[in-house]
Amino acid sequence: MSCPAEEEDPFPADDGLFSESFSQEVVFTFMGEQLKISQVFGANLGVAAAVWEAAVHLCRFLEDQSVNLKGKRIIELGAGTGLVGILAARLGAEVTLTDLPLALPQLQANVSANTLSSGWPSAEPAVLPLSWGEDHLNFPSDWDLVLGADIIYLSETYPLLLKTLTHLCKSGAVVYLSSKMRREHGTHIFFEEYLPSRFHVMLIHRDEKQNNNIYRASLRTEE
Repeated sequence: MSCPAEEEDPFPADDGLFSESFSQEVVFTFMGEQLKISQVFGANLGVAAAVWEAAVHLCRFLEDQSVNLKGKRIIELGAGTGLVGILAARLGAEVTLTDLPLALPQLQANVSANTLSSGWPSAEPAVLPLSWGEDHLNFPSDWDLVLGADIIYLSETYPLLLKTLTHLCKSGAVVYLSSKMRREHGTHIFFEEYLPSRFHVMLIHRDEKQNNNIYRASLRTEE
């Protein structure tokens, strides 16, 4: 597997961070699938422009655990560059990639760049806008998996994300969230207080060096 060098943490995002727009392509290999992911910096994408280490950790976890994604219905939240969801689609999952509208052109470009000459094993990933807590009801609740990588860093979005996850998981979807544990952004509060209020939550992987956790969660049933 190839991956970019560890980058400095730029949170919170600054739209003026890059004075000029430029694209950088990174090649990753997971589970025998080679993915070419473009990162468009300076296009006012903020944190959506980059492949964050949490996404690489989640892909590596799926690889290490030999998770069978074939035929699974998957939605990725805050997909950014789309690395995780595109990998899932290349492995045979039916994938919907979501993010804020500004990030969608980059997402769609990466989907197109990773289309095999023989096509997608199941279906081309759908790319759709989703603003947590606002238009989540436009999406169904019959997913198998809900994925997210480094999407928990703004405390004002935590209630909105919880509301969205609760809706998406009504039919029993399992959530996998990979996150760099930024104490200054209260990331731990989401996993220790918000998410457990509606979900059964389990820490399933911890990388001490990168300070990255992967959690699995499932919606609590009404008692």
